[in-house]
Amino acid sequence: MDTKPISFKGLRLLVVDDNLDTTKLLSVLFELDGAEVITATSASEALKINSCFQPDVLICDICLPDEDGYSLLRKIKRIDIEQGRITRVIALSAYVMDENRQYAYLAGYQKYLHKPINLDELAKAVNDLAQLQQYA
Repeated sequence: MDTKPISFKGLRLLVVDDNLDTTKLLSVLFELDGAEVITATSASEALKINSCFQPDVLICDICLPDEDGYSLLRKIKRIDIEQGRITRVIALSAYVMDENRQYAYLAGYQKYLHKPINLDELAKAVNDLAQLQQYA
């Protein structure tokens, strides 16, 4: 991350991706900037973590082994409604066509980034959503 728009100190991130290299990379990079990061490699694992960790921002791969990121997002949104909170969400996907991006936005993702991940773009997206989270 060449430019660090803000310190991520105190920000709680949940990174969901079945690629362990991706989760490790993102965890280390955001932790170096002060975030608290927990990772999951499946939707079911992410749901368990989400219930007790309550992230400010969820970074989620769309293609997961047990269910897709859209299904996971629907479940997290139901939990958010029950708990009266808002989780900001970023989709990561290897699908780069416009209709994939549109579908993600319609599903409720606030940001859609394609793989391979541009770390500066991801940092900016997290920063943008973290600032929204402060006013939620």
